[in-house]
Parts: sequence; structure tokens; C-alpha cells
Amino acid sequence: MPELFTFFGLITHDKTFIYITHMLLSAGIALLLVRVAMSNLQLVPKGTQNIMEAYISGVLQMGTDVMGKEAASRYLPLVATIGLFVGIANLIGVVPGFEAPTAFLEMPLTLALVVFVYYNFEGIRRQGVVKYFKHFLGPVWWLYWLMFPIEIVSHFSRLVSLSFRLFGNVKGDDMFLMVILMLAPWILPMVPFALLTFMALLQAFIFMMLTYVYLGGAVTIEDH
Repeated sequence: MPELFTFFGLITHDKTFIYITHMLLSAGIALLLVRVAMSNLQLVPKGTQNIMEAYISGVLQMGTDVMGKEAASRYLPLVATIGLFVGIANLIGVVPGFEAPTAFLEMPLTLALVVFVYYNFEGIRRQGVVKYFKHFLGPVWWLYWLMFPIEIVSHFSRLVSLSFRLFGNVKGDDMFLMVILMLAPWILPMVPFALLTFMALLQAFIFMMLTYVYLGGAVTIEDH
């Protein structure tokens, strides 16, 4: 099966170059959207400002359902930024001639590492080292020796859960798009494109939700 055509691939077929250019393009679009939304702030929002405010409100509500409004507001900048970046990166892959940078394992793994390090850091900072790692032991003292390694493995498995879920789904969508364009190169198949757009937004939503869940689990630990 031939590789998916990309405009940046006309310069070079080097995978690193294609990945970096599409990642920078995603970041540039995200920054542009934010800049446009904030360029002319109005009491009654409209246009891009209205869209961004609706997005922020939705992310905040998502976090409120998981960890309460106060904690959700605290981590809103991180989660909303990741969601916007991932969403745009996924959507780029839907446009013929571009490839989603999230279809390269480097980007999902990097984002997963950021979330993993940050939620553990926040858990230790807010709960203290002893109290944070105490919940790894479980509620039954005579099972401490078993529960601690299980919890450690469980936390590290979140790296796989975050990175490979995003990578696998977006990579699969890219392959599906390639097949569609091979079968109907001159006629835009609107239904598959709508499905791919929905899946791109869904994966960004799942990544944000899991980030909030992991943060909530780290900072709201209670004594057993």
C-alpha cells in the first residue's frame, strides 16, 4: 500500500521532517485561534471568541463533573491546551494532503509523559510524599506487599493507555482515509470524512477526560 500523500512530503519523505512540520502547523493553528479570539474581546462574545468560550466552558464542566469546580479551574489551562492541540492535530489528518502528527507515536507518548509526570507531581505536592504513596498500598495492611507493585504497574500502564490509544486510533483513521482516497480520489466521500472528523474530536475529548481523571485521583486522595 503506498504512503499517504502529503504536501510537506514534496520537500522530503523523511518521517521526522513530516512529523515536525505537521506538529508545528498544529501548534501554529492553535496559537492563531487563541490570538484571534483574544484580539477583540467583547462582553457579548461572537465569532471565534464565542467558539473558544464555549470550548473552555465545556472543558471546565467536564472537569467539574470529575473533581469539582475549584480543582477543575486550577487545571483548566493544562487540560484545555492539550485538548485544543490534540484536536487540531487530529483534524489536520482528515484534510487530504496533510497527516496527523498524532499518527506518529512520538507526539502521543510525549503528551502522555507530560500528563504522567504532572499528575504525580501534583499528587505529591498536595498530599505529601508519604500520604500520596500510602494509597498505593491499599486498604488491607496484610496485602500491602501485593498491592504496591500492582499499583505501580497500573500507574505506568496509563502511559500506554494515553499514548497508544490516541496513536492507534489516529493511525487507523489515516489508513482508512488512504483507502477511501484510493477508491474515490476525485469524489469526496462525505460520510467517511464526517466520521473521521467525529473520531478526531472524540479522541481529543477522551485524552482530556483521562487527564482530568488522573489529576483528580492524584489530588483528592482520602485516607483509607
